[in-house]
Amino acid sequence: MKIINPNYIYIDDIFQENIAIAFSDKIEAIDSIENLKIEYPDAEIIEGDKNSVLYPGFINTHVHLEFSANKTTLKYGDFMPWLDSVIINRDDLLQECNNEMMLKACNEMLLSGVTTFGAISSFGTELEVCEKTPQKVIFFNELIGSNMAYVDALYNDFLERLTASKQSKEKGIIPAIAIHSPYSVHPVVLKRAVEIAKNENLPLSAHFLESQSEREWLENESGEFLDFFQKYFNASKPVTTISEFIESFDEVPTHFTHAVQATDEELEYIASQGHSIAHCPRSNRLLGCGRLPIEKVQSLDIPFSVATDGLSSNNSLNIFDELRSALMLHHQAPLDKLSKLLIKSITSQPAKIFGLNSGEIKVGKDADLVLINLPNRPNSLDDIALQTILHTQKVDMLFINGYSI
Repeated sequence: MKIINPNYIYIDDIFQENIAIAFSDKIEAIDSIENLKIEYPDAEIIEGDKNSVLYPGFINTHVHLEFSANKTTLKYGDFMPWLDSVIINRDDLLQECNNEMMLKACNEMLLSGVTTFGAISSFGTELEVCEKTPQKVIFFNELIGSNMAYVDALYNDFLERLTASKQSKEKGIIPAIAIHSPYSVHPVVLKRAVEIAKNENLPLSAHFLESQSEREWLENESGEFLDFFQKYFNASKPVTTISEFIESFDEVPTHFTHAVQATDEELEYIASQGHSIAHCPRSNRLLGCGRLPIEKVQSLDIPFSVATDGLSSNNSLNIFDELRSALMLHHQAPLDKLSKLLIKSITSQPAKIFGLNSGEIKVGKDADLVLINLPNRPNSLDDIALQTILHTQKVDMLFINGYSI
């Protein structure tokens, strides 16, 4: 049993003082340090520094580890030149991305307090790494394939990868399903995969309307995606429409990634079906995709998480770098309100989206905890969220299931 006594604690989505917690692998009690010492006289006492803040472990819902070798190889600025550069350099980047490099990427997340992350896996190559990393991993086996001549083979490969991830549950892996995108997955196999997620209650994710080019292709069968599909796949028509794609997920809560180009009507449909959104601010900026209107997302009560995406479209996997970018991207929002919303987007919100027993400091929750130290005493409790985002590069202490990492 351990008792940790910070200066401030993030509990029930607000900050409080003079509260400590007792924990083993779960959070056992929340009370004053004096009362907890009486209740647990043999517990190890961990005293926080004078400006310490205790948070639940952070959750990064959308990461591609397989392209962690990218630094200066891929083209940024617009989605289609980036996608072309991915196709051209994919084999080299995958070959260079060994387990050591992917573990380094996991460690970068760990240092910024990420105790759980969602790994979007196209090939299954990072499963061994995800088994070794101390974090909990929602392992999203990604389905891709729009050409009917190949979809059965690709679907069978997807099933094999899904089975392998199910066999890794004891190693901290949560098996899950990801649908690549509307333009790259045939509706026949899409329906099968969604049915599996529904029947087995597996987490489900899908890239959705990331770029204007995607929207133009799906709506009008034109634009840069037409050239792309003719060049690489000898295709001139999309396999589905926007409405057909999104309706495929009815009654199966889905975490849609990006949704930057979604219309108000499409966001309203997402809200009506109980779906959620993964928001990746830096990736959207680097690929020229636009800004997710989180004010509209909020008004519709759509749950959303903030995630880093992968190093194929980002320069770090540090969750605080992502939160700082979100602060600047959504310049119309009041800073204090936005800061609190962003902290919630990496703690309680993603935990609720995926049904995780974490993301909150609450009795019975997993003891996934991070302690950070602010450089000075905040003027008020209302300032802590913003000051945490502005001044934190890495956490000072971290626990997963009660174990110090």
